[in-house]
Amino acid sequence: MKSAAARTVAVNKHVAHDYTILEKFEAGLALQGSEVKAIREGRISLKESYAEVKGGEVFLVKCHISPYEAANIFNHEPLRDRKLLLHRREIKRLAGKTQERGLTLVPTRVLISDRGKIKLELALVRGKREYEKREALKKRDTDREIRAEIKKRLR
Repeated sequence: MKSAAARTVAVNKHVAHDYTILEKFEAGLALQGSEVKAIREGRISLKESYAEVKGGEVFLVKCHISPYEAANIFNHEPLRDRKLLLHRREIKRLAGKTQERGLTLVPTRVLISDRGKIKLELALVRGKREYEKREALKKRDTDREIRAEIKKRLR
């Protein structure tokens, strides 16, 4: 999935808290030149974005890429839908999965591969309920306390 030389540019931290991750995919992004330069500077936000299948293609929706200052009149629209590059069999599979009730495609992070290509890591997710989120926080806190206690006893 992730090569050794890939560099992470942006991470969607809310995914692990708000959703249960069922499966992950890596997709390329069809971008304009000014978008590529802005992403290399880290000017991308995945906060409220998601992916949807339309007409046999997958698009990234509501992903904000800030305008690149040096591009002046040739700049891109910050919130436009961007096409994701996936194999046809992956698209068909995702189309079937997203038709199921409660399953969504959410971007987890943006990478720059060792060959300089910009990739997007997508996750097929199911939303967590409020009580599941609270339980996960409690479990994380107790695990942290246990690790601290073990570390203190080893000294």
